[in-house]
Amino acid sequence: MREERSEIAEKVTSGDIRTVAKLIRDIDDKVPEARESLKALYPFTGRAYVVGITGSPGVGKSTLVDQLVTHLRRREQTVGILAVDPTSPFSGGAILGDRVRMQRHSMDEGVFIRSMATRGHFGGLTQSTRSAIDVLDAMGKDYILVETVGVGQDEIDIVRSAHTTIIMLVPGMGDDIQALKAGILEVGDLFVVNKADREGADRTVNDLRMMIEMDENRYKDGWKPPIVTAQAVFDQGIGEILEAIEAHRAFLRASPERIAARQREKAKNDLTEMIKDQIITQLLAEVVNSGAFEEALTSIMDRTLDPYTACDSIVSKKIKSGTR
Repeated sequence: MREERSEIAEKVTSGDIRTVAKLIRDIDDKVPEARESLKALYPFTGRAYVVGITGSPGVGKSTLVDQLVTHLRRREQTVGILAVDPTSPFSGGAILGDRVRMQRHSMDEGVFIRSMATRGHFGGLTQSTRSAIDVLDAMGKDYILVETVGVGQDEIDIVRSAHTTIIMLVPGMGDDIQALKAGILEVGDLFVVNKADREGADRTVNDLRMMIEMDENRYKDGWKPPIVTAQAVFDQGIGEILEAIEAHRAFLRASPERIAARQREKAKNDLTEMIKDQIITQLLAEVVNSGAFEEALTSIMDRTLDPYTACDSIVSKKIKSGTR
């Protein structure tokens, strides 16, 4: 097992696309052996710059990612793309809309594109996506762009995995109001008002600027999120967005303490999520495969027991047995 794990790690770090694609698929499918490969790859992580792109559906996230890749490749930067798509209700996999829109980069050896399924996770990122970031990092990508599915204010997980988080908005969709809610405003390192040719773009920009100016205490570390207007479909404003990303990167690099604090927070979040996933997976399997579960299920079907009481009883017994 250890030799096989080292062989996979060697292929990933040498940039073998097939090995990387298979490993990410195995991660998404929760194949146990994939976990062993991730252990071997971890020492090779920590070099890529991760940019998260989030915002409501229809704001143009995929178009922006597509254009960012074009500009980064002109600068001879290698790029990994993780597009978190809605989960198919039939197969459980990702609906591959984002990869379809990025086909012009699919033959570029310097670009790796992968769609990840949300698996019903509403925070924006699953553990599988976090692990896939590590794989692309170990693969040697200079930039990793993570486009999240866009479910609204709850989608703030990306800030814990990205170095720079971009919040995208467009005029005329209520995003100017949505952006003012604390959950969205807090996570943005850069705001992009896309489709800026639409009526109301100036108002959206002014509302964002006003909220940022009103909350000076939130930006005591010295970084005040810039606001960039763009028309991504026409490749307008992309250069300015990249400049803002690089400015934020330089800002982070200027303070080793700031970088260390972010890395510690990311490691803490990753470890917490891994532990939570392990506990839930293992305990749920034990409960579902237990005699008590089958007995409760039979009683529910006989209408001699309601599912609420059954749940309370099973959980209570499991907690008590686990504390002994």
